[in-house]
Amino acid sequence: MDRPLPPTPPPDLGGRDDVPPAPKLRPGLQLSDRVAFPPELPITARLVDIVNAIDAHQVLIIAGETGSGKTTQLPKMCLAMGRGAHGQIGCTQPRRIAATSVAARVAQELQTELGDVVGYKVRFNDKVKHSSYIKFMTDGILLAELQGDPLLRRYDTIIIDEAHERSLNIDFLLGFLKRLLPSRPDLRIIVSSATLETERFSAFFGGAPVIEVSGRTYPVDVLYRPPRDDETDLADAVANTVNEIAEMDPRNDILVFLPGEREIREAMGELEKRSLPHTLILPLYARLSAADQQRVFQRMPQRRVVLATNVAETSLTIPGIVYVVDAGVARVNRYSVRTGVSQLLIEPVSRASADQRKGRCGRTESGVCFRLYEESDYASRPAHTDPEIKRVSLAGVILRMKTLRLGDIERFPFLDPPQQRAITEGYRVLEELGAIDDDGKLTALGDQLGKLPIDPRLGRMVLGGRDEGALREVLVIAAALGLQDPRDRPQAAQQRADEAHRKFKDEGSDFVGYLKLWEFWQEARQRSSRSQMHKLCRENFLSYNRMREWEDIHEQLIRVMRELDFAPNPQNGSGEQIHRALLPGLLSKIGMWNPEARIYIGARQTRFMIHPSSALAKKPPAWVMAAELVETSQLFARSVAKIDPAWIEKAAGELCRRSYGDPHWEQKQGQVMAKEQVTLYGLPIVKDRKVAYARFDAALCRSMFITHALVRHEYTTKAGFMEHNRRILDEVQRLRDKARRSDMLADEYELWLFFDKRIPDSVVSAKTFEDWRRPAEARDRTVLELSLADILLEEAHELSPDRYPDQLVVGGATLPLTYKFDPGEDDDGVTANVPLALLPQLDPDVLAWTIPGWHHAKIDALLDALPKPLRKTFAPLDELGRTLAAQLKPFHGAM
Repeated sequence: MDRPLPPTPPPDLGGRDDVPPAPKLRPGLQLSDRVAFPPELPITARLVDIVNAIDAHQVLIIAGETGSGKTTQLPKMCLAMGRGAHGQIGCTQPRRIAATSVAARVAQELQTELGDVVGYKVRFNDKVKHSSYIKFMTDGILLAELQGDPLLRRYDTIIIDEAHERSLNIDFLLGFLKRLLPSRPDLRIIVSSATLETERFSAFFGGAPVIEVSGRTYPVDVLYRPPRDDETDLADAVANTVNEIAEMDPRNDILVFLPGEREIREAMGELEKRSLPHTLILPLYARLSAADQQRVFQRMPQRRVVLATNVAETSLTIPGIVYVVDAGVARVNRYSVRTGVSQLLIEPVSRASADQRKGRCGRTESGVCFRLYEESDYASRPAHTDPEIKRVSLAGVILRMKTLRLGDIERFPFLDPPQQRAITEGYRVLEELGAIDDDGKLTALGDQLGKLPIDPRLGRMVLGGRDEGALREVLVIAAALGLQDPRDRPQAAQQRADEAHRKFKDEGSDFVGYLKLWEFWQEARQRSSRSQMHKLCRENFLSYNRMREWEDIHEQLIRVMRELDFAPNPQNGSGEQIHRALLPGLLSKIGMWNPEARIYIGARQTRFMIHPSSALAKKPPAWVMAAELVETSQLFARSVAKIDPAWIEKAAGELCRRSYGDPHWEQKQGQVMAKEQVTLYGLPIVKDRKVAYARFDAALCRSMFITHALVRHEYTTKAGFMEHNRRILDEVQRLRDKARRSDMLADEYELWLFFDKRIPDSVVSAKTFEDWRRPAEARDRTVLELSLADILLEEAHELSPDRYPDQLVVGGATLPLTYKFDPGEDDDGVTANVPLALLPQLDPDVLAWTIPGWHHAKIDALLDALPKPLRKTFAPLDELGRTLAAQLKPFHGAM
């Protein structure tokens, strides 16, 4: 919906002598006279060129030097040419302080209340109305909005400021906007950058036009002033430099660039000791409250000394700065291939950043920049700061892209596409951490990890700390893993250093050693001054700077936990809780001791030793995990802890590989059991564990249950069908012995088929059988009962009692008969049980007839025993045998 321009008109520039004649606008393009542009800003001279280019092209690249006015004037130019009528003019800034301060400045120039025509939105603070025309925000806010508005319909113009910083957010936005352009031909994109790599931006957007705007600066002298030998640390060097400036010029303002909040606090403390007259010391960093941030933009009667991080390097213009003191370093997030963890390091800034810092003075008059390092150091530095995507773990990048739903990293249009090898490693790390499934989709755990603005490995440890009740301790350890080891071991004093560090060691865990060192430091901090802490560090061979960095990172993690409502554990976490929490982040760095080779076998058959500096080096445990594997003369594990391999299976989850062997029936268990082998990255973490096999092969278990439990009766139950079937089977066995023909009776397979037809596929064990049997027998009591007809084959009708009697009457005596079919044994055949008193009365010739069912077989045997000539005479013997069997009278004389 079209909207009119805001009604409150700022002063018009028309008629002023110092405004150059207006160049020609494109046909049909008009500029509102309600928006004024300061003539002293260099960008004002390019007003018509810029609006013409915005009107004619979807994408425009603005290359503006420091002080050109691009940050404040570009959104006003868009407003003046009618942009913002069909949607808001969105302006992104890398930092919250820049978004809020620039919004306030533009609102002031448009003579409107902040939050009305011009507003801003940053984390936890939204001052934008639906009716606002210009919206300043951090680039992270715009990225988050993509999830609910993937076509960015609420905007008709997007300005990406400070694009040269090449943060991940900026690269994400540039790639997304490039992909969006065909779907939004009405959208205008303006990429604003320092005069760095503008041609690359232009090529990235298909040859987008570039307009360069010069800066507005006065001469700036550069003085190199490296720290002196008597200056104990950076705070001392800064305070001395400010003091030297104050002696030369007691009036003009000073801007000091420092790497972080801790260094700002230390420098403030040192400056306050100097008691500089008529001087106000002001901090400036991203986390500072909005009210305190705004103080640096206000002119005051006292001289201001602004102590700032690199938030003051671009976008922000602090009025009145004549002197810059540049420490030459900044905190940089950089991925360590060695440790597999992103570390927040203090590094020298690039020449481009140093020049940006220099440009913060000389805005209103000549200035001086003091660099606290050598000129040769400056000359040896890289020309530009690496894009963030080149110095962070791609695991974190991929995780972020999945959280923001930006698609696959392989197909995303990055300005600097990452290498495939790094992408593969990034996916491997996320899989190890349980953040993605086999299809590369984000898991529930991955969704939680994506909300933690820290390295994924450290994030996994933090989640483990929360789950295991050891969050407080894990935050200390995770912070330590995010920096270089604070313990020093100089070549010339290794023995003394080892002795000093012994009190921090724990024989079972170097991670617990970190906790001991942390406790030592915190106790000392409460009772010691800064100079005393310096001395304490020297005496204990500790790096003071790295110890303070450890504190800084820990404070950042604590803040993140508060924002996410992660509560630290009220009681101390146990050693097991701590190490179980750390393990999920270090699964690829576990090892199993091989006593024969006297070396650890690690993931994927790597081989390593515990580094001699570890407390565990002399007595290697059976299983360890390590924070890092470092290759020097050989592969060494550093920061090591003893672990129980039983912890690994739970921590690794789906990463474990399982195999099963020897499935067998166990009557006591009432189910099929097997031996399970569990491995992780080739390491055997479980051997020959008995497990129920039904969940791996239900069909096999059902078949084995029928065979063993129902056919062979290797199963104890009170159910009546089982006793019934035993009686039937006993009778069948008796008939089998009588017939001396096993082929006439059903075998195990026939019995198996009987049960297979009756029980469902879900029956795989005694328990599942009983759950089915009870209701089944309630419906049909005989459902599982065998009958002779189920067991005897068709030929079995010949097994009549007349032919196979259970007793024999001979000479008036009744003799019980027993049958056994066991060729080769003495009792094979039929046995008559004769009382001893009757034995003399029995006629052996009569007994030789045996039973009627065997007469034919015995006659055939007698005929086969005849001499060969007779056999030929009586042939065919088979027919003769049947005739004789029918005519002979059994038990009358000898056969």
